Amino acid sequence: MTADFEMSGYPGHLERVRRSLVFPGTLTLKKSGAVIEMSNLADTTEQTCDVARPGDPVEMVIRPRDRDIGGFSVRRALPSVGRKQVGPWVFFDHMGPAHLAAGPGLNVRPHPHVNLATVTYLFEGEILHRDSLGSVQAITPGDINLMVAGRGIVHSERERPEAIRAERDLHGLQLWLALPERDEEIDPAFYHYPSTRIPAVTVGGVPVRVMMGAAYGVVSPVKTFADTLYVEAYLEAGQELALPPADERALYVVSGGLMVEATSLSEGAMAIIQPRREVVVRSSAPARIVIIGGEKLGKRYIEWNFVSSRRERIERSKRDWKEGRFPKVPGDEEEFIPLPRG
Repeated sequence: MTADFEMSGYPGHLERVRRSLVFPGTLTLKKSGAVIEMSNLADTTEQTCDVARPGDPVEMVIRPRDRDIGGFSVRRALPSVGRKQVGPWVFFDHMGPAHLAAGPGLNVRPHPHVNLATVTYLFEGEILHRDSLGSVQAITPGDINLMVAGRGIVHSERERPEAIRAERDLHGLQLWLALPERDEEIDPAFYHYPSTRIPAVTVGGVPVRVMMGAAYGVVSPVKTFADTLYVEAYLEAGQELALPPADERALYVVSGGLMVEATSLSEGAMAIIQPRREVVVRSSAPARIVIIGGEKLGKRYIEWNFVSSRRERIERSKRDWKEGRFPKVPGDEEEFIPLPRG
């Protein structure tokens, strides 16, 4: 990873830090003809971070820049130079919204993961998941797909042939969870939770879905390995919502606008919330928000698609992928994303 940044003060509660990053392990969409080619490698990710002053409930605001690649935007909020993890969450990508013409579109060739779990969630569209365990599952809006890499898994994310025959929209989030050290080398597994199984509750007139963990008096059935929080809410203009407690928390604005006391958050911004603070947010415009957080885990190394508490484990995974020692994805054996050079 390389980074360069400069700091300058400006009026208000926050001090702005503009940071330009190079990450191994990020999402890229490359347009080749009518095909959007996706991998987890990007050359650069630019973010602007606003660092809070003491006493502010917002510790930092991360504002990732849109990367428009072939009409498809991607924003990365985690990891950033200012913040690598929020609880067990180590990666947060916002994909789209995008409108795709009829024909091939989403095309993520088989690639490996170790020592982490991926969480895929869509607001619009559909993705076809395949993995080396033999899982084949269409992800549709409101579902939770949890893929546990453990000691190693390979998966692809494409579209069903039926889906690409028409125009369609695609909009969603992909997140990565670090596994506790005791669980990093467990057997890989895949879990699919349809939208109907995700608990919903109304809090002060605000509809809330508890995707993972426990909040607002309900518990999600989605499997967790550490204390984990993942909540989605939709606020009409002027509505308020108290954030659920967690050791570490972050708030992401998918759409609309929000106020956290004196801090204004626009679409695409992530606010890192001070630990153990009681915080009530208020929407300045109709807003869809996501709240993530949970138990603080130890340091994790991230390179390409690999996350581990041990750097040597990542190096071994790189060698194993380069030398073809990972399992194949049944039904998707021919293609793969090669290990990046460097």
